[in-house]
Amino acid sequence: MFTLGMAVLGAGVASGQDYPNKPIRLVTAAPGGALDVAARLIARGLTGSLGQQVVVDNRGGSAVIAAEIVVKAPPDGYTLLFYASAVWLLPSLRDSVRYDPVRDFLPITLATRAPHILVVHPSVPVNSVKELIVLGKARPGELNYASGPTGSSIHRAAELFRAMAGVNIVRVPYKGSAQGLNDLIAGEVQLMFPTTASAMPHVKSDRLRALAVTSAEPSALAPGLPTVAASGVPGYEAVAMTGIWAPAKTPGAIIARLNQEIVRV
Repeated sequence: MFTLGMAVLGAGVASGQDYPNKPIRLVTAAPGGALDVAARLIARGLTGSLGQQVVVDNRGGSAVIAAEIVVKAPPDGYTLLFYASAVWLLPSLRDSVRYDPVRDFLPITLATRAPHILVVHPSVPVNSVKELIVLGKARPGELNYASGPTGSSIHRAAELFRAMAGVNIVRVPYKGSAQGLNDLIAGEVQLMFPTTASAMPHVKSDRLRALAVTSAEPSALAPGLPTVAASGVPGYEAVAMTGIWAPAKTPGAIIARLNQEIVRV
């Protein structure tokens, strides 16, 4: 038993030392959104540190599509999943989801943690969260918000606001957050809870009006903006978290190597 254990350990170490010797695929959401932007930054950094090309593989639709690609991939460290926490929630929301996030994946690292930002189209006659709540209660069911796929952090942030603020805002779902943000800028929808990274350029160019950030404390990513909690919805907090996972049974040495390199990026 001891000899067998040492042989397995030795194989794992060897796998880590030899890894990587070919390009790595980083599977994520549709192009153009915040996940895509972050994935490309991570891929660029890993390409430099690992000495092998890390290619971003964009998959539209819900997180299920990307997750199932990685679940079915060989557990050799060459197909990884970069996604938000919706990956973990969807199996409990949809009976059709076939993967088990605990059984089928190995976590490599938490990649990002950032607040969302509550933004409205400039045609919406509000300049604060309190004014938005007053307007929403005066016109129940008339205000709509752009949402990512079911269970996404953008969806959850909006629904939490809807429940805690007591306003009847109507969800308009999109396959990807980028499309929803474009429609918000065009005035097709009235408000949204996108990530700060994707929304701030449009706030600075006055194509969107920012009301608050969704973190518990003000954020350096959106200077000068109050929190939703301090603007009339006490206790409100919603943040976007992303992580990187490998298929279950990926050798521990490879997981450790990837963790080490991703943390450096």
